[in-house]
Amino acid sequence: MSTASDPRPLYRDALAWVATLIDEVRPEQMTDPTPCPDYDVRALLGHLVATVDRGRVIGSDGDPLSVPEFLTGVPDDAWRAELERAQAHYRKVWSDDDLLDRPVVAPWGTVPGRAAVLSNLNEALVHGWDLAVATGLPAEPDPVLVEAAFVVARSKIPASVRGGRVPFGAAVEPAPDASPVERLANWSGRDTAAWRR
Repeated sequence: MSTASDPRPLYRDALAWVATLIDEVRPEQMTDPTPCPDYDVRALLGHLVATVDRGRVIGSDGDPLSVPEFLTGVPDDAWRAELERAQAHYRKVWSDDDLLDRPVVAPWGTVPGRAAVLSNLNEALVHGWDLAVATGLPAEPDPVLVEAAFVVARSKIPASVRGGRVPFGAAVEPAPDASPVERLANWSGRDTAAWRR
């Protein structure tokens, strides 16, 4: 099954990129602000892991809202291990190819399984960008991952109707020289101007 029809390898690679970022976060950066105004670095790490857990619950026919929006109580040096734990459970649930075409219940409605995985891909890339720029790390994942997420984001996240069941702020006009992942963040409602280097 190709990545064009199977987004699981893309999501796996996006989380691998996020893991490399987590490895470089310094303890003194945990309380620093991020482009996601509700989260400092520690809370953002907790949210990244929680989205993987929510994806597991979605694939298990559970209630994704039963998973907190962000994980707490994790030692600052254990976030990589928590991400790997969450991924292992996620991969086990989503190892069934038939799940990609089966309807699953996500927080925003009932969608095919592959759409839920693609939503997780977008989350990993945009919040990975948040983490990278908040901590001064290289903010460019593989452009193949970003392109796949952007194609879906432009078709599934409406430009004009945001908020409520569409949990994104208004799309932001990107700078002429914005990178691919910055453009994805802009489409996802992130005002990236203050975080550009």
